[in-house]
Amino acid sequence: TNRVGITVSKKLGKAHIRNRARRRLREVYRLNEDMFAPGWDIVVVARSRAVDAPFAALEKGYLDLAKRAGILCAEAEA
Repeated sequence: TNRVGITVSKKLGKAHIRNRARRRLREVYRLNEDMFAPGWDIVVVARSRAVDAPFAALEKGYLDLAKRAGILCAEAEA
């Protein structure tokens, strides 16, 4: 299985804003978990744009980065 760690800096805002960003990033992974190749340790560092980004844009960026990193399954990339 994969392990996912999400880190959000205090620079992004107060605790409730950081927690919301963390929850949204965790949900992106949960909804697309079957697309990821198993056996990876994934670390996500949230940036300031992740706080205000629409969920669809957040999901697209997350999956684009995963594809560039080569951690998506071959079936998911097709």
